[in-house]
Amino acid sequence: MSDKEIILTQDGLKKLEDELENLKSVKRREVAERIKVAIGYGDISENSEYEDAKNEQAFIEGRVITLEKMLRNARIINNDEIDIDKVNIGSIVTVEDMEFGDTMEYTIVGTAESDPLKNKISNESPVGKAILGKMKGTIVEVSVPAGIIQYKIVDIKK
Repeated sequence: MSDKEIILTQDGLKKLEDELENLKSVKRREVAERIKVAIGYGDISENSEYEDAKNEQAFIEGRVITLEKMLRNARIINNDEIDIDKVNIGSIVTVEDMEFGDTMEYTIVGTAESDPLKNKISNESPVGKAILGKMKGTIVEVSVPAGIIQYKIVDIKK
């Protein structure tokens, strides 16, 4: 992972900080205890419990390093910075599919906190890129594998 700036909302920052704290204070202890128990079983060269625990330990340590780096390179978007005249990171945007008339509401976030299942889309996603910087009433075209979709920006809020 490069030292690329990570853009986060206040919620995204809290989520990453909470995950890091959980990994450091809870998960590390749990894995250390699993390793200790597995060593107690004897020969570790053929001990699957030991191998599993060591693999989980490696994953946790890798994730801790990743989170620490993300937090070091984070730029936090405050609510005061969100302009409701045009779409920015942190904006909650309602768009209308021009072909079918369906409306969807998305929160535009940085890639680190995108979660499409919760309608949090990245500023680097096709829809995010297309609507970023646009104003209410603008019609944008989004290139997707199925073709081109036109969305109208119906509302922008914080």
